Formats: sequence, structure tokens, C-alpha cells
Amino acid sequence: MSQEQLYDALLDALYATFGNHPGFRVAHAKGVLVSGVFTATPEAKRHSRAAHLQGEPIPVLLRFSNFSGVPATADGDPMASPYGLAIRFTLPNGVSDIVAHSFNGFPVSTPEDFLFFLQGIAASGGETPNSAALDAFLAGHPQAKSFLEAPKPVPHSYVGLSYYGVNAFVFENDLGQQQAVRYRIEPEQPELPAQADEVANWEVDHLQIELAQRLAKGDLHLRLVAQLAESGDNIADGSVAWPQSNKSVVLGVFTLKELLPPDRQLETQQALNFNPARLPDGIKASADPMISARQHIYEKAMIRRNSL
Repeated sequence: MSQEQLYDALLDALYATFGNHPGFRVAHAKGVLVSGVFTATPEAKRHSRAAHLQGEPIPVLLRFSNFSGVPATADGDPMASPYGLAIRFTLPNGVSDIVAHSFNGFPVSTPEDFLFFLQGIAASGGETPNSAALDAFLAGHPQAKSFLEAPKPVPHSYVGLSYYGVNAFVFENDLGQQQAVRYRIEPEQPELPAQADEVANWEVDHLQIELAQRLAKGDLHLRLVAQLAESGDNIADGSVAWPQSNKSVVLGVFTLKELLPPDRQLETQQALNFNPARLPDGIKASADPMISARQHIYEKAMIRRNSL
């Protein structure tokens, strides 16, 4: 199978998992866009010469989303987790993106394994479910099993939990010094998860409504953090979380200003292709093969959803 065939097969497997919902993303279909500004800390430019890490305010768009590829998924539904956060930086000479979710890790380390994983999930659902393929895959892939079985608490707010960029990237500063990092986006103040009895009484769009209510009272803030790789950390395998003891550096602060107007939300979201491989000078991809795979799958997914 060629790489192009592999990427097409991955996209087909995602559609087989979540169904065909014309005009919507095949995963993280339901989301909301917030405009704001990112301001880097003085520490950031010591690690990378990237334009958005030099300290000048940079316009950003943030898309908070639910995991499912079904647009009608309720915000408190188990299929809404892990929640997603995609970020678009508008730079002087282009754009750059971060794509993250609320689970510290990815289920697999390679696009080939991702295909087997998705095909197993797709086969285990539908009218005649058969879990044999998924069970066999999970038996040999403990990270994928952990991803499916680990608790994924429901937050009170999209801005009340941490999001993890599970792929590693390599920062380079003006001196040519390099450092592998993984992103983490942290709340200004961590919040306890919602309880089941609370979630049972939520509206379908509770988290979007809650976010709008918070923003109506003033700006909100999130921190962009870089977890630094240490000796022995695997930078090519996004399914393995790095130790929490690793040093972390606060790269800057996102100031969330306002939701995009309702009449611009869907159109703007569908025109955006967030892509973790869209990188500025001073940041490059690591050896993680999922970075290139995500780039191609996301590009193909945008073309397909806009043609349906």
C-alpha cells in the first residue's frame, strides 16, 4: 500500500466509524471558534526563533471541540471526550497551527497501526458489530487499550482543563541550539470535573453556552507550555507520555476575547484546515511519523468534506 493509499484508507476508516455528515469534519465535528491574542514570555525566544515566540502580540483563533465525528453529540456525552483544542497563529509571513486534545497521549505510534485501530473500531459498531479485530489489536497494543479505557472526565468548561499536543516538535533558537518539546495548553486555574448528576441536566450545547457566558464577563486566559524532552524520552512515539518530572517552560499566554458571531461560526470553521505540520522557521517536525500522516489526512479530509 502506498502512502497515498494509506491516507485514503485512514480517512475511509474514520468515515466508517462516525458516518457521513456532509460539510462537517470527520472527527471533532462539533466545535466553537474564539478569537484572541497570544503573547510570548521572555523565556520563549531563548528556546525558539519562531515569530510568535518573540514577545509581540499575535492574533489567534482557537477552536474548542468534541471528539466525536457526529455533529449532534451532546457536550457531556462520553463520545465528546477527549475534547479538542486547535489553534491558528496569524504570523507576519503566514500561519502556524497547534492541534491538541485533552488526553495525554495518542492511541498508536504509526499511521499503519492507526488504520488497524480505526478499522477495528468501525467493525465493532454498526448493524452487525464484530469486535474480534479490535480485541486482537488491543491485546498487542496496550497504549491503544489505555486510550479507550482510561477515564475521560467531563469538564465544567472548555477552558477548565489541560490539552496535550501529543506529537514532538524540535525548537531551534538563534544560536542553533535545538530542543525537542511537546505542547501543553493549561487553564488559568484548573477546575474539578463535572459530576454525573450535573451532566445529566446539561443542555446539548452546555460547554459552548458556558464559554459564551464567561467571555461576556471579560477576557479568559490559557497558558502555552512546552514540556522539554530529556535523555531517553521517545520523541517519535506519540502514544507514550513523557514523565511528569520533565522540565516545562511557559511559552506564553492566550488571551481569549470573544466568540465569533453565530452567523460566521460554521462557515469559518469549515474553511479552516488546522494542521500540526504547518510550522514556522524555528520549529520543525520530529521523527514522529504521525505528524506527516495527520498533515495529509487533514488535507484530504478538508477536500472531501467540502465536496460532499
